[in-house]
Amino acid sequence: MMASIAAGENGSKVLLVDKGTKLGRKLAISGGGRCNVTNRLPIDEIIKHIPGNGRFLYSAFSEFNNEDIISFFENLGIQLKEEDHGRMFPVSNRALDVVEALLNRMKELKVETRTNTAVEEVLYEDGNTVGISLKNGEMIPAKAVVIAVGGRSVPHTGSTGDGYPWARKAGHTITELFPTEVPLTSDEPFIKQKELQGLSLRAVDLSVLNPKGKKIITHRMDMIFTHLGISGPAVLRCSQYVVKAMKKWNLTHVTMQIDALPEENEEQLFQTFHKQVKEDGKKAAKNIFKGLVPERYLLFLLENADIDPDEKGDHISSEKIRQFSNLLKQFSFQVNGTLSIDKAFVTGGGVSVKEIEPKTMASKKMNGLFFCGEVLDIHGYTGGYNITSALVTGRLAGFNAAQV
Repeated sequence: MMASIAAGENGSKVLLVDKGTKLGRKLAISGGGRCNVTNRLPIDEIIKHIPGNGRFLYSAFSEFNNEDIISFFENLGIQLKEEDHGRMFPVSNRALDVVEALLNRMKELKVETRTNTAVEEVLYEDGNTVGISLKNGEMIPAKAVVIAVGGRSVPHTGSTGDGYPWARKAGHTITELFPTEVPLTSDEPFIKQKELQGLSLRAVDLSVLNPKGKKIITHRMDMIFTHLGISGPAVLRCSQYVVKAMKKWNLTHVTMQIDALPEENEEQLFQTFHKQVKEDGKKAAKNIFKGLVPERYLLFLLENADIDPDEKGDHISSEKIRQFSNLLKQFSFQVNGTLSIDKAFVTGGGVSVKEIEPKTMASKKMNGLFFCGEVLDIHGYTGGYNITSALVTGRLAGFNAAQV
């Protein structure tokens, strides 16, 4: 949609072809139906939040950036508001308003759209893009084609990986696809027995460890235990590092660690608890430590430290208190993979960015061919980063396709 508007604003005759029944399906469900249109953090910060080839976008941002996205939508009559971590949402909290505004702008520009229309392939001749052929056998000539079909995540919105064979046919490399921003699975007994299912932990430090026990990455955010493993913002952000670790070291399991009290020092915790159990010697352990962490997690950690929740404070050995302090700070467990790519929020991998002109989104392999969005090997964390990448690359692809 963004590419078609940019091409239309540049005076081109534009046709948008989509195999789905309506346009903007993924946009309409993004941000929990509110549509996190972009992020207001400084460019360097945004790039940091796009660990999958974010640096490739520096040139693109010099042409059209997150502040331009904000102005673009405000000019279309969509007022935006800033929420935590720089996330920008429509004031109306309605993703559909964003979709509607784009559709209206396309109408103004006389962009022709054809839905329920599946593309068979992109046509190339003598190093030039010459059009597309549809599944119904119809051929549509064109001087330029923009491939804006997404990756392979959230397939019910239409992103089913159609763009990769078209790119390959033009001579492009497709880097290995993998799920990112995806819940993690675990075969730990406590997960299988659903001991913590549905339990949320707030603002914990979640880390992915390498085989030597060193931290590869840590994210301080919320997380939740599920019937299959773990999910929530911290988990989604760690997920790609789990996938990469499994691949790099050929692992079946990766160790993760939860620090439930990231502001506290483990030794000081131990000293404080030691003092507490002496002072509250007549109280039960579960009451002495009440409020440190959610009750279910507290009981779970006490059990892991071999402390009976009803045991009186003056019966608890220092060894067990030390073990309990350690578990609060470094509870380690194994994950054995992720949910499948179609359950992921974002696709890792795609059309290699080495083969794309960074300022124009033009193919280096085929004249008149452009790429934008998640079909490219660019992936960020959730929080408005992927959509920013899609809108910026879409804008440039459309604008430059119109110059062909």
